[in-house]
Amino acid sequence: MRRRQFITLIGSAAAAWPLAAQAQSVPLVGFLSAGSLEGYANYAVAFRQGLKETGFIRGQNVTIEYRWAAGHYDRLPSLASELLDHQPSLLMASGGQISVRAARLASPTIPIVFTSGADPVENGLVASLNRPEGNLTGVSFSGRTLGPKRLELMRELLPQATAIAVLQNPGNPLRPAELEDLRTAADRLGQQLHHYSASTVAEIDQVFAELGQQRLEALVLNGDLFFTSQRELIVTLAARYRIPTIYHEDAFVKIGGLISYGADVPGAYRQAGVYAGRILKGTKPADLPVLLPDKFDVAINLKAAKALGLNVPESFVLFRADEVIE
Repeated sequence: MRRRQFITLIGSAAAAWPLAAQAQSVPLVGFLSAGSLEGYANYAVAFRQGLKETGFIRGQNVTIEYRWAAGHYDRLPSLASELLDHQPSLLMASGGQISVRAARLASPTIPIVFTSGADPVENGLVASLNRPEGNLTGVSFSGRTLGPKRLELMRELLPQATAIAVLQNPGNPLRPAELEDLRTAADRLGQQLHHYSASTVAEIDQVFAELGQQRLEALVLNGDLFFTSQRELIVTLAARYRIPTIYHEDAFVKIGGLISYGADVPGAYRQAGVYAGRILKGTKPADLPVLLPDKFDVAINLKAAKALGLNVPESFVLFRADEVIE
């Protein structure tokens, strides 16, 4: 059988699964993501692992229907509506407050489990972390201190650097409070921030070319699903233009990026899967407190540092880094 025919058959079968599942009273989970399958397959696996830990195995006693926006945030409302057409028992909203709001707009009653890098209370998603109320709960790996901490880490690696670029996706901009925290930290460290935006591959290329021309000394990448899906491109460009860059997750560092500081994102998706399983068994979302990470890790790639001509202090490797890639 030709590969194209095989894929077509698999797609047809997948489309039929939700209908069959409903007929057999097998719960269906709608998985809405602002990211792409290519960039987030490992997170989907972690989510299924969490479901499995609560007794739900895809293809046996639960069905999962996926929708991927691939960084096109404006598509999320229509994708959420598509999932509602399959009459899911629960929605998983991945990719921050934009995905969560799209899911909640589609249905104010269906239970929603989310993963988000934003503060869910500050952004009005839940009433409180301990008692979220309504139909929402999930895992937040947010932290107002993440951006300032990344600036501090870059200061330790590049004590003379003062011109620091911050790259964000305009579709997922830095919130005012986060931006103010960044500016305050930069002032304290004697750094000047230069803000750049990119929401397409072409714009990412253009930004890095500008960074190279203007000789900015370091880059802070603001966490974003589109950027994560383009991590190979971003790491390649950072190396080409010799721009020391700090990332929001270690997936960048593992493929050659310099340094990252962030939470255990796959772990957050696994826990979201556990919550989804508990809700499918009858627990109300309001009775499940929003979880926060208990640890944030620093990962550094010494090979990337050497290629950039950076001398990483031994004390940094021993006492600051949680993961060292050589």
